[in-house]
Amino acid sequence: MKELLQQLAAYNYWANHRLLELINSLPEEQQVKEMSSSFNSIHHTLLHMLDAESIWWQRMKLQESTIAPSVSFHGTTKELGQLLLQQNKVWETWVLAATPAALEHVFMYYNSKREHFKQPVFQMIAHVFNHGTYHRGQLVNMLRQLGVTKIPQTDFGYWGIESSRGSRSLKV
Repeated sequence: MKELLQQLAAYNYWANHRLLELINSLPEEQQVKEMSSSFNSIHHTLLHMLDAESIWWQRMKLQESTIAPSVSFHGTTKELGQLLLQQNKVWETWVLAATPAALEHVFMYYNSKREHFKQPVFQMIAHVFNHGTYHRGQLVNMLRQLGVTKIPQTDFGYWGIESSRGSRSLKV
């Protein structure tokens, strides 16, 4: 289980980095352009991804009241991407150091509606990385709406091929 979570953590960073390189090459007006999706722009989708990873981190650290970064973030999409990658690395570092007992530990948290839940840490971490995959798919659709045709491959299987070659290439 730990090995899979380590792979998912590395993959999460790798895939986000690849998409962010492309997103950062776009003009800011395209990054914030309103489009039809769960969140109305690339910028807001990335902000949601950061919020989710940060809030789950705070929950795992047993903070009763979590604070979404979006509450105080007013920067550019590039700055937002840097914060997301930093949070990705926090998860990756934690998973690398985690013991089996830490991964199996059942923790308690409250959701945004103040409902009480208990869950094993490993399930929550798997959810965090799966959530990122879901929203990267939305980002790809938004990029296509903007007319972008050269979009980097971000599938887990492709990451596995790249990592087995020892490259973990971040090229678009």
